[in-house]
Amino acid sequence: MPTGLPAAITVVASDDEGWVWAQIKAEARRDAESEPALASYLYSTILSHSSLERSLSFHLGNKLCSSTLLSTLLYDLFLNAFSSDPSLISAAVADLRAARERDPACVSYSHCLLNYKGFLACQAHRVAHLLWRQSRRPLALALHSRIADVFAVDIHPAARIGKGILFDHATGVVVGETAVIGNNVSILHHVTLGGTGKVGGDRHPKIGDGVLIGAGATILGNIKIGEGAKVGAGSVVLIDVPPRTTAVGNPARLVGGKETPSKHEDVPGESMDHTSFISEWSDYII
Repeated sequence: MPTGLPAAITVVASDDEGWVWAQIKAEARRDAESEPALASYLYSTILSHSSLERSLSFHLGNKLCSSTLLSTLLYDLFLNAFSSDPSLISAAVADLRAARERDPACVSYSHCLLNYKGFLACQAHRVAHLLWRQSRRPLALALHSRIADVFAVDIHPAARIGKGILFDHATGVVVGETAVIGNNVSILHHVTLGGTGKVGGDRHPKIGDGVLIGAGATILGNIKIGEGAKVGAGSVVLIDVPPRTTAVGNPARLVGGKETPSKHEDVPGESMDHTSFISEWSDYII
């Protein structure tokens, strides 16, 4: 956790990390026993390691290495980052929980750690972002390039991302340089958080806490998607979306109208409710 936080908060976070890591190891042991073909892989990636940061560093190093960017170098890079900034592992644990709780296809924490490329891309991005802030920009950009090549997820290393993030499926996600993503946000595949041209400066979307962005949505410009808002699949959003409202269509419009938009009480980034707005928005029937 970042320095300066109360000791009680640090202890709670540490306990949570310990519990999740114990679950991951128990799941890996179970899977190794039930599927011997995976035993060596599970041992080398999870069971041989003493901590989540070591396991994650090893796995990311092997995923992102190339003939000229060696896995051992990447392992040291990731482990040093996770060790020097414990908030990175705290965020990883929150992301693991997000996937396990929000995605019914996520059968275990170990499944997410090993196989969810959205999760892996997000953790690698956080290290690239740390390097960017440390002015190690050539290395940050090289890591960004490998993340895009391997996971088909393109997040500029300067982009700021909170915790409790679910990149569901993740293929084709693009996040621009000055974009900001809050906490407990869920984003599906082929979502773009982009600019509107070649003008520099602060030019990308700001996504509030608890937002849900459906598959294929495009959000362009330095605009705000308010806390707990929902953007429907395939929508093109060019202006601010107020908190707790739903924007759908191309160009996107607010469900209920601009003057008195309908508002929801749940947190869509956590509930993953994609379609409850349909009855208010359309009489479309198949």
